[in-house]
Amino acid sequence: MSRTLSKPVTKEAAVSSALASAISEICGDVDRDPTRLLDVARAVQARFRCVSSEAMDLIATELRVPRVEVDGLVSFFSFLSREQTGRVVIRLSNDIIDRLHGYDRVLGAFSSALGIEPGQTTPDGAITLEATSCIGMCDQAPAALVNDVVVTELSTDKARQIVGELRDHMEPSRLVRRFGDGNNAHELVQSMVNNNIREAGPLVLSPMRRGEAITKALGVSPMEVIRAIKTARLRGRGGAGFPTGMKWEYARSADATGSPPRRFVICNADEGEPGTFKDRVLLTERADRVFAGMTIAGYAIGATEGLLYLRDEYLYLRPFLEHVLDRRRREGLLGEGILGSDFSFDVRIQMGAGAYICGEETALINSCEGKRGDPRNRPPFPAQQGYLGCPTIVNNPETLCCVTKIIEEGAATFCAHGSPASSGTKLLSISGDCHRPGVYELPFGVTLRELLDRADGSDAAAVQVGGPSGEMVGANAFDRRIQYEDLATGGSIMVFGPERDILGIVRAFMEFFVHESCGYCTPCRVGNVILRERVARIMAGRGEPGDLVELEELGRAVKATSRCGLGQTSPNPVLSTLKNFRSEYDRLVEADPDGFRRSFDLESSVCLTVSPDARRQDGRS
Repeated sequence: MSRTLSKPVTKEAAVSSALASAISEICGDVDRDPTRLLDVARAVQARFRCVSSEAMDLIATELRVPRVEVDGLVSFFSFLSREQTGRVVIRLSNDIIDRLHGYDRVLGAFSSALGIEPGQTTPDGAITLEATSCIGMCDQAPAALVNDVVVTELSTDKARQIVGELRDHMEPSRLVRRFGDGNNAHELVQSMVNNNIREAGPLVLSPMRRGEAITKALGVSPMEVIRAIKTARLRGRGGAGFPTGMKWEYARSADATGSPPRRFVICNADEGEPGTFKDRVLLTERADRVFAGMTIAGYAIGATEGLLYLRDEYLYLRPFLEHVLDRRRREGLLGEGILGSDFSFDVRIQMGAGAYICGEETALINSCEGKRGDPRNRPPFPAQQGYLGCPTIVNNPETLCCVTKIIEEGAATFCAHGSPASSGTKLLSISGDCHRPGVYELPFGVTLRELLDRADGSDAAAVQVGGPSGEMVGANAFDRRIQYEDLATGGSIMVFGPERDILGIVRAFMEFFVHESCGYCTPCRVGNVILRERVARIMAGRGEPGDLVELEELGRAVKATSRCGLGQTSPNPVLSTLKNFRSEYDRLVEADPDGFRRSFDLESSVCLTVSPDARRQDGRS
């Protein structure tokens, strides 16, 4: 009798089998729904520290999607990686406020202690060091994410201490030795983050009366709810200021497909605008008010399903937010037959994976559908065809908190605050060169000068209103007002003292836009690079008066021809400083007395065209 000897299982085969089994399990957890591709990729990244080429093949097979779509999504989001990262990833926030507060020194300390450069992993595969865009902690900068643990107010000594501790235990949660205020100390959060609520106004940050707004909403018709929002003149708090009631009316009247017809409410909690952190505070301290606003919106437009799109930088809040949702379901404020009515509505949390462009509503919707966060052409608008092709409204947490308050206390009470064209209050995230950074809820119409007095930043030379995509305002215009009819803002207020380099700030903002552009359209993909390089050239002393004309013309062209809001606002750092800080440019540009182009470097250009051997023979280095 002959025996067949089985071949030993190789290590590679065992690893491949384990990967296939895990991915099958992960895809099964989402019922192999291709629209949950982002969730699958995030889960694979969390388990294997990368989404490898083999993993992409398996995911594509399990979800029955083209392999290129998986690869495209993984390459798009900054928190996903094709190559394996360390067991711990340190992501140091590199926005302009962190830079002003010692980012370079802290990065150098991390790099020196780890023995690696940013973007590298230690030889033992333990720790990866990366720089990342704003993580929403500008009020306590410099800050970093260590996996999903937030560490704040870093210094060079703290950076070295963190590396030493991680080498001992590799447990980021043990880096947190003190808890922040409010729900930051909740057992499901336990974060060192501070809320820094400096002034809580009468509306958004006022005490909660849980359940009251939903009870009142269900006592009237959906159209009466929409009418109340329109009467309150509520405008979206994300910066664009589109009338909320009008958006809801469009979604309710739009044709919906399916049986029963489906409509959706999405809360855009992807506050990636550098210098903005107000939504972080709302999700920590007023999550009930946000979810109540989503539920009221669902009732108003005829939706039964909602998504909270939460940026990955706020992953540490997810267990707490899931807890709030579960409690609301138990109390009858969410789920089937809310408060005994025939209205049902529930919310699912959809995590992002690090992409500023997903703050744009159509890019966000694509992300929710398991696609790259590329913006869509409009029309159709989301209120007509949004998530899964169904009528969808997208509002941010602050807008939804306003909705809850309007239904609680009435439109007249809401309109008693603010200005005629900008009713209510505005949450402002103030950071930079001031002694009281934090969140301020103030009535629309407040001047920049008043803001600076409240935040103890009265020696400011410039204020960036609305983040990099907004406007930089000089001291001669500090009597301008925060309101839609003057200075509109999603909430970011960056304060810069007289010692700051204005063009250096502009260059940092342009670096941010170059990094965050989705790359879809040429004006944004190429135009922002040219703007950044031209500003750098002027800073290097090689600028000419004609460069300023070209900067303005190019900036306006990028704004006019870009496909989405990112490209349509990305030239603003250049255009607003050319307008309001012209002298900063004029002092650095001059015409060459011999009529040559100062921007043209003859020596380096010749070196590029002459071979190394020829240079050596000619005596050139």
